[in-house]
Amino acid sequence: MTTGFDPWSPAFVAHPYQVYAELRAHSPVVFHEATGQWLVSRHADVSALLRDRRLGRTYTHRFSHEEFGRPAPDPAHEPFHTLNDNGLLDLEAPDHTRIRRLVSKAFTPRMVADLRPTVARLADELVSALIAQGGGDLIAMVAEPLPVAVIAEMLGVPAADRHLLRPWSAAITGMFELNPSAATAERAVAASVEFSDYLRALIRERRAALGPDLISALIAAQEEGDRLTEQEMVSTCVLLLNAGHEATVNTTGNGWWALLRNPDQLALLRSDVEAHLPTAVEELLRYDTPLQMFERWVLEDVEVAGVTIPRGSELALLFGSANRDEARFADPDRLDVTRTDNPHLSFGAGPHFCLGAPLARLELAESYGALLRRAPGLALLREPAWQPGYVIRGLTELLVTV
Repeated sequence: MTTGFDPWSPAFVAHPYQVYAELRAHSPVVFHEATGQWLVSRHADVSALLRDRRLGRTYTHRFSHEEFGRPAPDPAHEPFHTLNDNGLLDLEAPDHTRIRRLVSKAFTPRMVADLRPTVARLADELVSALIAQGGGDLIAMVAEPLPVAVIAEMLGVPAADRHLLRPWSAAITGMFELNPSAATAERAVAASVEFSDYLRALIRERRAALGPDLISALIAAQEEGDRLTEQEMVSTCVLLLNAGHEATVNTTGNGWWALLRNPDQLALLRSDVEAHLPTAVEELLRYDTPLQMFERWVLEDVEVAGVTIPRGSELALLFGSANRDEARFADPDRLDVTRTDNPHLSFGAGPHFCLGAPLARLELAESYGALLRRAPGLALLREPAWQPGYVIRGLTELLVTV
């Protein structure tokens, strides 16, 4: 039974959680004809499958498209696939292991910790502008500019060029939705070419004179003589922007919408921001995760909840459902900013656990903290609408007064 699961329906995108509950109760593993995927909705199954080496984000490290029974990508989309297929998100061992190890030498916990004053300053400046204007679109004025500015600072992108990053990111991530249109693919290809060319020029500049930025650190990173190729560096930088940006923007928007719908929890959080902010960030990531679905290919036959899924199938791991599973979370449909037992899957798990999770948490803490402390009267102006995308789920705008 997949009644109600319709990722192209605005009504479902706006309110998916009752459908998820029905899937967990009656069809925790089920084939969905319209998407050609097996839907997996329970927390225990999703968590286990994220760690299962019989699955992969790609299959091309083991099979040709023909061997796997899948069509080859459209040659016209090659720039997008070259960019995407050399990034950590869509690689498997041994390439994933090698690149992640090298990137981790550059993108270190120390680098993230050192960014805190910069993130705090940027968040404070954005909140100040919102307050000075008496309110506005919280997403456009705070949620979107913050992660883009932080990534730009990390990469050493000049301030005059930073306006280019958000449109490139939006165009490329459009390809992560189900059955993207020809127009979406065309925009993604153009953005892939432009962004790659821009980053290659930056890399050339850094090779000539290394600096304190992440690109310089990626150039310098090596282990036993192994280094990242230029394409791997480009793909890594794009992934950091796309993944970090989408997660932070939509967790900020979705989270504030959740808080404004639950005034008791907002009041509790405001009563002691320092005490409750760490658990609140995790709860807001769980409650309305920006990444609703994470797809995996079945490289060997697997059995999930008594159902055999054959090689060549595609799994749709429903993060949004797993994060609301009553078998794992007490009263999962209730927002609880003090929740401590909270193993949400919004950053994934296993080998592909989000490398940028510490940075996302830092940005969210500083963004929420600045708004909670400096805009105690922040209130909703009108109910927001959801963007049409389902896989990456977020609001079009969030109009508020302060």
